[in-house]
Amino acid sequence: MSTSPSLVDRMQEKAALAAAVVSKVASMDEAIAYVADVCANKEACQILASGCAEPLSETGEDLCRSKREKIICAPDMPEDVVTALAALCADRGIAVTTKGMRQRLGGIDIALTTAAAGIAETGTIVVRSTDEEVRLATMVAETHIAVLPADAIVADSYDLEEQMAAWMAGPDYTAFITGPSRTADIERVLALGVHGPLELHILILEGK
Repeated sequence: MSTSPSLVDRMQEKAALAAAVVSKVASMDEAIAYVADVCANKEACQILASGCAEPLSETGEDLCRSKREKIICAPDMPEDVVTALAALCADRGIAVTTKGMRQRLGGIDIALTTAAAGIAETGTIVVRSTDEEVRLATMVAETHIAVLPADAIVADSYDLEEQMAAWMAGPDYTAFITGPSRTADIERVLALGVHGPLELHILILEGK
């Protein structure tokens, strides 16, 4: 199925309005190079760094040890993509993992996922999985980078009704994500990253 340029452009426009960083990529190789560069250029996630120099329980020590380097978690990526990404990160002090998120709660720098769909009307991505690894990765990472195939973009949520019914027929983690995590619960002051990632990057994949 092909997607009209207007849908891709509208997806890009609406996602940007929701504070997502949106780029078009021509191939998966270009996408993983983008991911490696973003991770290399960001400051290391410091979720536990302020307490790791103090005397800690055994559990605390284990958590601090789990965050001695930058980490990219790519739980739903094909093996060849993970291998290529790991090769790009090997000399840059970046670890790449695909599982064991419950042992990585000390902090993840980047969660890399594939979006099952994009909703152009609102700039929303739909991320789904049949296990908890993707769900955990996209909740505890500082930055979430989602690869969205251009041909998976639809006009509005009604276009996903049939697909959603099929997904929900069995165990399924499905999330509709519009921009980075945000809240204004406290004194109506907008804060980013409280319940999830500080940044959302959407890579619209126009090739294969």
